[in-house]
Amino acid sequence: MSIHKEEEIFDLVIVGGGPIGIACALEAKKKGLSYLILEKGTLVNSLYNYPSNMTFFSTSEKLELDEIPFISINPKPHKQEALEYYRRIVTSNHLKIQLFEKVEKIQTLDNDLHKITTSKGNYSTKNVIIATGFYDIPNYLNIPGEDLPKVAHYYGDPHFYATQKTIVVGASNSAVDAALEIYRKGGDVTMIVRGPAIGERVKYWVKPDIDNRIDEGSIKAVFNAEIKEIRENEVVISSKDGEQVLENDWVLLLTGYRPNFEFLKNIGIKLSEDGRKIPRYNPETMESNVKGIYLAGVICGGTETHKWFIENSRVHAEMIVEDIVNKLGEQSHQR
Repeated sequence: MSIHKEEEIFDLVIVGGGPIGIACALEAKKKGLSYLILEKGTLVNSLYNYPSNMTFFSTSEKLELDEIPFISINPKPHKQEALEYYRRIVTSNHLKIQLFEKVEKIQTLDNDLHKITTSKGNYSTKNVIIATGFYDIPNYLNIPGEDLPKVAHYYGDPHFYATQKTIVVGASNSAVDAALEIYRKGGDVTMIVRGPAIGERVKYWVKPDIDNRIDEGSIKAVFNAEIKEIRENEVVISSKDGEQVLENDWVLLLTGYRPNFEFLKNIGIKLSEDGRKIPRYNPETMESNVKGIYLAGVICGGTETHKWFIENSRVHAEMIVEDIVNKLGEQSHQR
């Protein structure tokens, strides 16, 4: 059900109901702005879809929003604790949010207003914050068999893979966590890694574990290798040792994710042409090249999705809202 009148004009609409979108809403509320969050899925949708046993790299205080304490019984908080924390922030602060409402189009009108078309209605706003993250679109390999039912680009719970021959493609945190958890639930795990070793950005307390499991043979790993084809009961890989065919039940293609670049381009936001697709924005205000449209969070890094995360992009909320408040004040004074 819509929570606004059709003719209402918001000071700010926030696209994305993750931690950074919530931070922006908290700041907007403090400054007395009329605002609304639009989220295509559930609250903190990306976090909700993270693996069941996911542990954050950051400690709890670095995940806090607006100095609201995040109390965790663990050195590094777990997914369920984070869901509880961000959910309670939204409900306790009565933040205005529309869930399961996908933004389909954003148009900038001649009067500097922005018309937002969603799966459920239309909204008018003076300013927009895009805080949509990057977890919704996997990096597809575009290989034969990638669309088979045995293939997944997201990992959930290790129990599913118990006693099964599972290939994990990738060498980052998500791939390493999946490999270790599945192995410990009785799965037969083989990692296919494009580079010569496990990634250097893997969580420092996890990397010795995966290296040791590979060294002892508990988890098999093929380095400097690529998966070439996925078949019903096997996969074909290519490495320095030539082509191999491996018996297989399930394939996890954990090769990373990317922002929705087409969505940004359709809004009119320019992307760098060096392959990184970094959107153009003012680093002092986070305003994009489109007047009144701001960027917040991991989406600011283009394909470099490791550059921005919760703890170092929380500041975007205050930067953006301060700029909006200043501009609204100037416009009011001119009138």
